[in-house]
Amino acid sequence: MSETSMSPLSPMRTGMRPVLWTKGDWNALFGFGTNILVNMLVLTGLLQFVLKMPSEIVFGRILPAVGLMMFLSTAYYAYLGYQLAKKTGRDDVCALPSGISVPHMFVVVFVIMLPIGAASGDPIQGWEAGLVWVFFQSFILMIGGFVAPYIRKITPRAALLGTLAGVSVAFISMRPAFEIFMTPVIGLTCFAIIMVSWFGGVKYPKGIPAGLVAIAVGMIIAWGSNLFGLGYGGMSLEKLGDSFTNFGFSIPLPAFDHVFHGFNYLGIILITAIPFGIYDLVEAMDNVESAEAAGDHYPTTRVLTADGVVSLIGCLMGNPFINAVYIGHPGWKSMGGRIGYSAATGLMVIILSWFGIIAVLLALVPVVAISPILLYIGMLIGAQAFQTTPSRHAPAVILALTPHLAAWAKLLIDNSLGMAGTSAAAIGMEKLGAVGVLYHGLEVMGGGAILVGLVLGAIGVFVIDRKFTQAAAFALAGAVLTFFGFMHGEMVGIAVTPGVSLAYVMVAGFLLACAKYAAVEALPPASIEAEPAPAE
Repeated sequence: MSETSMSPLSPMRTGMRPVLWTKGDWNALFGFGTNILVNMLVLTGLLQFVLKMPSEIVFGRILPAVGLMMFLSTAYYAYLGYQLAKKTGRDDVCALPSGISVPHMFVVVFVIMLPIGAASGDPIQGWEAGLVWVFFQSFILMIGGFVAPYIRKITPRAALLGTLAGVSVAFISMRPAFEIFMTPVIGLTCFAIIMVSWFGGVKYPKGIPAGLVAIAVGMIIAWGSNLFGLGYGGMSLEKLGDSFTNFGFSIPLPAFDHVFHGFNYLGIILITAIPFGIYDLVEAMDNVESAEAAGDHYPTTRVLTADGVVSLIGCLMGNPFINAVYIGHPGWKSMGGRIGYSAATGLMVIILSWFGIIAVLLALVPVVAISPILLYIGMLIGAQAFQTTPSRHAPAVILALTPHLAAWAKLLIDNSLGMAGTSAAAIGMEKLGAVGVLYHGLEVMGGGAILVGLVLGAIGVFVIDRKFTQAAAFALAGAVLTFFGFMHGEMVGIAVTPGVSLAYVMVAGFLLACAKYAAVEALPPASIEAEPAPAE
């Protein structure tokens, strides 16, 4: 092969123009595109069926603003990927995936928009409160972008990726796994199609992407089962026909007046906006770390600032959902995704949201056919925490996972009891404990789970490495964050969970004593291994 010609996997020379689209971008587009599609279908369902938002607001105001924000985000990250590829001379650079923050989507709906809409009797007021929530979140992201690189520098990779794996296992993998087994004829079949291709290396005829094959097979099974009265996937011609009434063309319009009206609920909003702003900072750092572990280094400050700016633009145009860099970069990269898949996803979102097509897709594609793709991403991110960190840090990764399991379990309990018209407080902690539900433990450990996982994971890593002073420093940081409610609490305040804060102080003192006085065994030579190089 001549020096000027190159295969899709060969290195480029520095300064050469990067290729904007490769064959692997089709795989990543269908994979990431279906991920985005699932999120948009869920988002639309929440707006219509949970918040009871009028269709003209959902399809005429909110979704067009969502589309604009996500287009700006994906286009910008495609540009960053292009710049990185050009600077390094590599042709395997993968753009960061981004879109609506899924945890925040549920938080703003169930913690902000639903209670305020129910209390006022007007879902529009809930929408306006959600806009103000994003308004503050955006500025927290932009300001925090200048602090995040330092935090990332002093925090062990196992702690960053461990708490990320916790999000992945609890909030990405579990729901799709359940959906697969609720409709196994579609779910397991589509999961097998995904697994043998993306993990097993099987290639489908004419290079058809596995994600597209899975969706097509799922649709065939779902709609074909209707002919035999089985009804797998819940598809119906009646629902499909009704969905066409939302066709039309809507562009985002300024929503400054709605943002202004939402400031009436500022006190309620700030309770969650500040801690979840910090969550965003840590989440973005984790995801940038995940990308670097896969070989692509992106500047954390620019990433966080971009998330804040595009979220603010979306908010001012009527979007109550914040933008975030997604976990999953290694997954899309392993599929062959490079630069083009990101920008193409942004164009897809514009088409879906500005023309009302999302309503038709909501009635056409069984969600269970898409669930295996999300489970695959969850599996990959969870595995990365172990694969790209020293094996001796594996216990710390597990420790960082546990707060997310607590938060997930508490969410299921709260939602179930809420639907039954009661709560954990009304039932009583003793009665719950008698049947093995340690609700208070879930509540305390799962509060601010991503920060709890980060702090516990870092303490675990430094203890394993016999660096007790650094472990004590993270314990003290945990004490401060806990004292003000950013960890182990449901709201920001002073002395929210003082007992936990005191416990962290005592742990810090014990670790400092170990650093100064304890006789410590050296690490066994076999366990001393360098931090793994970023995976190419």
